[in-house]
Amino acid sequence: MAHAPHRRHYRRGVTAKQRLREDLLERRTHLDDAAVAAAEQQLCDAALMLVRDHGAARVAAYLSVGREPPTWALVEALCAAGVDVLVPRSLPRRRIVWAAYEGRDRLVLGRFTLPEPSAPPDPGGLRSVQLALVPALAVDRAGFRLGRGGGYYDTALAEAPVPLRVALTYDHEIVDDVHPEPHDERVDVVVTPARTVRLPPRPPVAG
Repeated sequence: MAHAPHRRHYRRGVTAKQRLREDLLERRTHLDDAAVAAAEQQLCDAALMLVRDHGAARVAAYLSVGREPPTWALVEALCAAGVDVLVPRSLPRRRIVWAAYEGRDRLVLGRFTLPEPSAPPDPGGLRSVQLALVPALAVDRAGFRLGRGGGYYDTALAEAPVPLRVALTYDHEIVDDVHPEPHDERVDVVVTPARTVRLPPRPPVAG
């Protein structure tokens, strides 16, 4: 069961986007283990169906930590279904490389002490996948994704023409407006434990 977040007193100069990010992060801290466990199976079932419907043979995913929408069951289910799964490894300067997920026993702690693949970087990387499952704190009605502010995923998505971008969130994290900035990237679909929402088409890439 989720508890109501405490009222937050904001420092002056904090933007609406920063306030939203802080509110959502705090709300996640109040999710209990039962709520997260229930979300894991629901997200797994819904996302796995989406991958199958899209006919994706190669997928990019992420390895959830803390109270992020959980992905471990989904990653294992994709591998069991014969889907090639790439997961991220972070580099300096807000860069990500992608490598094959080969099981939990082949993970290492990378930068920021996050679990990362020990396999070498995949030559095709994000450009080789048909579908990318990405983390998000929120997604708005236009499809803009709110992340944690590091810029890693915005940079990666901007550089790779992934056919289908899918964000995983909790139900309350579909919002009216994430106050996007010019560098913020959009997604095509958002999957929550209760529903799958298709978002407005992204504009074509210039050039």
